[in-house]
Amino acid sequence: MTQPLSEMTRDTLAACGVSRDLEVAGGQAVISPLTGEAVAHVATDDAASAASAIDRAAAAFRDWRLVPAPKRGELVRLFAEELRASKEELGRLVSIEAGKSPSEGAGEVQEMIDICDFAVGLSRQLYGLTIATERPGHRMMETWHPLGVVGIITAFNFPLAPWCWNAALALVCGDPVVWKPSEKTPLTAIGCQAVFDRALARFGDAPEGLSQILIGGPEVGEVITDSPKVALVSATGSTRMGRIVGPRVAARFGRSILELGGNNAGIVCPSADLDMALRAIAFGAMGTAGQRCTTMRRLFVHDSVYDELVPALKRAYASVSIGNPLETDALVGPLIDAAAFDAMGVALRTAQEAGGTVHGGERVEVGPETAIYVRPALVEMPAQTGPVMEETFAPILYVMRYSDLDAAIEDHNAVGGGLSSSIFTTDLREMEVFLSARGSDCGIANVNIGTSGAEIGGAFGGEKETGGGRESGSDAWRAYMRRATNTINYSRDLPLAQGVTFDIG
Repeated sequence: MTQPLSEMTRDTLAACGVSRDLEVAGGQAVISPLTGEAVAHVATDDAASAASAIDRAAAAFRDWRLVPAPKRGELVRLFAEELRASKEELGRLVSIEAGKSPSEGAGEVQEMIDICDFAVGLSRQLYGLTIATERPGHRMMETWHPLGVVGIITAFNFPLAPWCWNAALALVCGDPVVWKPSEKTPLTAIGCQAVFDRALARFGDAPEGLSQILIGGPEVGEVITDSPKVALVSATGSTRMGRIVGPRVAARFGRSILELGGNNAGIVCPSADLDMALRAIAFGAMGTAGQRCTTMRRLFVHDSVYDELVPALKRAYASVSIGNPLETDALVGPLIDAAAFDAMGVALRTAQEAGGTVHGGERVEVGPETAIYVRPALVEMPAQTGPVMEETFAPILYVMRYSDLDAAIEDHNAVGGGLSSSIFTTDLREMEVFLSARGSDCGIANVNIGTSGAEIGGAFGGEKETGGGRESGSDAWRAYMRRATNTINYSRDLPLAQGVTFDIG
């Protein structure tokens, strides 16, 4: 990388259309995990400015809700066009701030483009129902209306896509959005907002405050969470964060979409295509340096194939390329910060104390001392105990033997998280059991693919401590609207439901 990283960052943001000052005296330092250096110092919002932004969004809602949904979809269509034009630049910002490879950064922007395309089509399909009524001369139906301001809180590991999963749907549903990105990835949000502003300029007549970003820490998030003017809070992050956000929103009877932790697992059956399973497990467990909510963290391997698959996995872990993804073609980039490495070390030491055998997990000196690169760790465990039961947001894969599928599924479901899962088998019965009511208890259950890499067509989210929220495709749009049941009497009589009589003479 011949160009200094801070200079590359400024040039990339400028290409997105950002004109704001990125070197604010006393501003929040933005640290790139690629090198551990500060690439910018940005101004932050406080509680008062956050409240003002919400007020602007509430005012925008009064106008935006009256715009026909297909017209709202036109704004999202224009945004998709601008995303296509800025895909390389936004993807590079993801690499700079989150440490992802250029392929993964570009893939995240492609997710945004895909959900925009989905939302444009959806803008003409916000359907209600006509419902059979027991009363003659009546019609009953349900209608869907814009909900209100949507507050979006996102995490560092996917600094763009989850915002767009929410924002694209919210906008076509008639809702303004207020976005608090992770404190670790504000530049990506700033670049994205600039790209959105280009779409707004082309769209023309849109209310001020339709899409805003708030840079700051927990105090800003608390304003979003607690404001009665925010109808829906969609928060992506840890289960610990969800335990704070969920009750606070519920206390004011607001709605929430929680996308939280996931201690995801795979099961490798005797009939599995082991070459396919190896590739899927390697990406699922090591991709994004283990910093995906859908990262595979546990693996149950049948006795009959354990001694063939696990040695192959060890070789893959020992040989996988590690380095700065903007300078090399390495498959594994950096951890986000030193705290992540410390948590990884604690988990590995605890696993060893529980009888585990650790392969990898050491720090790799491939960049400046201020950057944290590690070799992914594969840990053979005698049983699912200790740290295996908890999600560590780092590249650790715990591997365990099994002999009975029902027992493996029981262990699979025995953790708090319930996000993503997979089974590798060519046995139809095993496949169907895993997908049945007695199989995986996760929101995502896959066959012969890994736990990572969801498409936008399906609703994304999980059960149990993952929070129960759903974003992106399918009918997730309903969360951003309010439902009304309507009954119309077009007769000259007034029959009451359930045969009730009330004759006043």
